[in-house]
Amino acid sequence: MQISLDFQSKAPIYTQIVEQVKNLVAAGVLAPGDQLPTVREVAAELRINFNTVARGYRLLHDEGIISTQQGRGTYVCAQAPPEQATRDRQALLRELITGWLAEAERLGYQRTEIETAWRAMSAASTT
Repeated sequence: MQISLDFQSKAPIYTQIVEQVKNLVAAGVLAPGDQLPTVREVAAELRINFNTVARGYRLLHDEGIISTQQGRGTYVCAQAPPEQATRDRQALLRELITGWLAEAERLGYQRTEIETAWRAMSAASTT
C-alpha cells in the first residue's frame, strides 16, 4: 500500500491516511478482501506515531471501508454498491482534475493553454 504524506499540509496526517486509502479503494488498487499492513508497519514505514495510524484505521473502520479482525489483520471490506462505487470514482476524478488545474494555474498557465494542451493530449492518446 503506497501512502505519501504531506507534512506541510493543513490536513492532519490521520486524515491524509484515510483519504488515500479511500482513493486506493475507489480506484480499485485495493480490492475487497485485500489485507492492509498493520498499524505498526505503516507507522514504521511512514515514520509517524503509531496512534496516528491507529486513528486513521479506526475512522476507516467506522466508515465501513476496512474491517479489523483481532489476531487476523485488517482487510478491505466488500465493495460498495455499483452506484456508490461510480460516485466515489467520479468524485476522485473530479478531485484529481481540480488539484491538477489549480497546480497548473499556480504555475502561471492560462485556462486556454491548459484546454489546448488537454485536447492535444486527448487526441494523441486515441490514435
